[in-house]
Amino acid sequence: MILDLHPELRIQKLSIGREQAPLLVIDNVVADAERLVRRASRGTFAPHAVYYPGVRLRAPLSYQELIATRLRDLFFDFFQLRGRGFKFPLCHYSLVVTPASKLILLQRIPHFDSPNGNALATVHYLFKGDLGGTAFYRHRKTGFEYIDDTRRDIYFRSLESENDGPDMPPPGFINGDTALYEQIAKQEGVFNRMLVYRRNSLHSGCISKDFVPDPDPSTGRLSINSFIDLEP
Repeated sequence: MILDLHPELRIQKLSIGREQAPLLVIDNVVADAERLVRRASRGTFAPHAVYYPGVRLRAPLSYQELIATRLRDLFFDFFQLRGRGFKFPLCHYSLVVTPASKLILLQRIPHFDSPNGNALATVHYLFKGDLGGTAFYRHRKTGFEYIDDTRRDIYFRSLESENDGPDMPPPGFINGDTALYEQIAKQEGVFNRMLVYRRNSLHSGCISKDFVPDPDPSTGRLSINSFIDLEP
């Protein structure tokens, strides 16, 4: 499968929250993104990780190659990275299929993917309906907007102290401010839009209370999610 960048690609370079975490918003990423959707529709999705509220399918290798070659310089410059190139511990189609009532606690609050501030995550939206985007959060008690190795123990101890309190979230996806978290930024889920951010940022999908899971990749909440590490 041959992929190329869209000729009308648009880039926004943002900083979010008090801690000014970098966020790239890239619209019209891939030329003929519909081909990626068709490819997903022919595949077999399966559960992949305990904390992801859905199923996944490995994305084409050409998708990794597109990021590693055509978007490498943009990512290195904007996030001030150092290394020879990228490696991908995860690069999968993702399809949200878990009902709100079935979410475990850690799926109902923002999360971070890694404490490594040089590791990146991307989410590439491949749906056209109003199925929600991605938001970033500040933990009210600690004030943390990202979690690195120096903050991790403090953050988890704080969460443990809040576990049995009255402010813990009821079943459902987080989508806005809560007693425990403040939303500091939000990007809508627009077809063929990619977000790129550091994996230690606290974030979550924005999914409404009336969201109905759809297991069909051509009509459901389909995205491609990647984790990117640096090759030294």
